[in-house]
Amino acid sequence: MKIVVFDDDPTGSQTVYGCPLLFQWNKEILTKWIKDSSPLLFLLTNTRSLSPENAEYRLREVCENLKEVLKENDLRLNQILFVSRGDSTLRGHSTLEPKVINEELGPFDATFHVPAFFEGGRTTVNGIHLLNSIPVHKTIFGEDKIFGFSSSNLATYLEEKSNFKIKSKDVICINIKQLREANKYKLGMKRLTDLLLKLSSNQTVIVDAQSSIDLDTFVSAIEALGTSKKFLFRSAASLINSLSKIYPEKNTIKNFSNLRLRDKNGSVKPGIVIVGSHVKLADKQLELLLEHPTCIGIKLPVKKISRIFQSSEQDRLIADLENLWNQELLGILDKKMTPVLFTSRGEILFSSMKERLGFGVFLAALMGRLVDKISSSLGYIISKGGITTHYLISKGLRLQSVYLHGQILPGLSVVCTSEKDKEKLPIITFPGNLGDKTTLLKAFTLMESV
Repeated sequence: MKIVVFDDDPTGSQTVYGCPLLFQWNKEILTKWIKDSSPLLFLLTNTRSLSPENAEYRLREVCENLKEVLKENDLRLNQILFVSRGDSTLRGHSTLEPKVINEELGPFDATFHVPAFFEGGRTTVNGIHLLNSIPVHKTIFGEDKIFGFSSSNLATYLEEKSNFKIKSKDVICINIKQLREANKYKLGMKRLTDLLLKLSSNQTVIVDAQSSIDLDTFVSAIEALGTSKKFLFRSAASLINSLSKIYPEKNTIKNFSNLRLRDKNGSVKPGIVIVGSHVKLADKQLELLLEHPTCIGIKLPVKKISRIFQSSEQDRLIADLENLWNQELLGILDKKMTPVLFTSRGEILFSSMKERLGFGVFLAALMGRLVDKISSSLGYIISKGGITTHYLISKGLRLQSVYLHGQILPGLSVVCTSEKDKEKLPIITFPGNLGDKTTLLKAFTLMESV
């Protein structure tokens, strides 16, 4: 069965491999890749960078194209599993996106919310979502300026995010005890499948998970029902392993630095690191990387760029700065050093969410253009931040699709273009919220170990 994943940024495929990631979704591209041998197809909608209105418009567009392609290829909706992949720290349009998909591709009997991501320390116990055993609303992610939230109780969280259209009292939780009993005993599995059979009218369901065994058990119960029920999943990355039966440890590629490009003389080309994510964890990772003797930083001043963003002479002013930064990048590469292109740290205030999101897109597109201008000189790219990475690949490098080779470190994927006329430059897609302070440096060190 094909699993189609609507991914709200390009890092959600961070636990699987051997599948295409699409940055465009016209009928021609969808028709090509719906026939791919991989059970997984990721549609990178990048909706986390959009306002609710624009996110809804984009999703409906994708769904309409997808329905036409499925019909033309004699595929029925009940032959596809649909996943709305969202952030494991609960940022994003977490209730809007499943709602739209239900309206376009449903109706579904239930929507399961499964935000566990074990590689990143995200688990759910008794309906409470945790980051390294801390309720996630008590971490920096609960304070997000755009997608902040006040409760780690997922039923309460969903009520809050849906503007009370989902009532917390109506949310069902499949808890750890039920899953463990289903894993150990036939009677436990029967009770779980009986519960699933009773679901209807797009019931909202939370699924606990502390380990992959819990999600494997949940998926076994889903599979036992065959096509008798139609379910939608709003999940982080870990559930996708259980649904697809693709696990990182089975990947035959072990040394991803071998994907690094070489020049015509056989020497490895230099890399670049870009950091757009502004969470505190990214600050610490960047600080440690810049201490490495072969790394030279180029800081993009966000306050100055925001003034240009609001200027009537935006195009001319930003073009002048781009030329200066481009010369800096080329100078660092000429010295056989690694440029680290990053935005100044901290956040600035905007008058509205729409303006804030618009500036984020403007900044990410700027970084993408800067990298594209030197891309022929590069052997690899490390890109930190979901929105940054999406615009780097889709607007900067102008790629319609990439192919996922696997993970260089837990949660850090390596992708290359799948387009035949372009050199297969490896890109490490690095989520803003992943790892500890050493993880960025580790990824860099691994790519430099050829």
